[in-house]
Amino acid sequence: MSPENAKLLFAYMQQAGQELVGRLPESIRHPNGRNPYAHVAICVKDKFGCTYKEIDDSLLEEVKRYIDQLVENPT
Repeated sequence: MSPENAKLLFAYMQQAGQELVGRLPESIRHPNGRNPYAHVAICVKDKFGCTYKEIDDSLLEEVKRYIDQLVENPT
């Protein structure tokens, strides 16, 4: 991904993390609460098979749609 797109996507992920604060379900693996910022990053990596910086530029809008789904349906 180009540095410009990576910067835009990172900001988008940060905004999604902010929207998920306090909305993620509790987990016994995270007794002090879940980190919504890490949740977004891990979900993107799991879905696309690489970190957000390594995703192809052509998938930028698809990644954003996926992040929007994460915010709409926190799990």
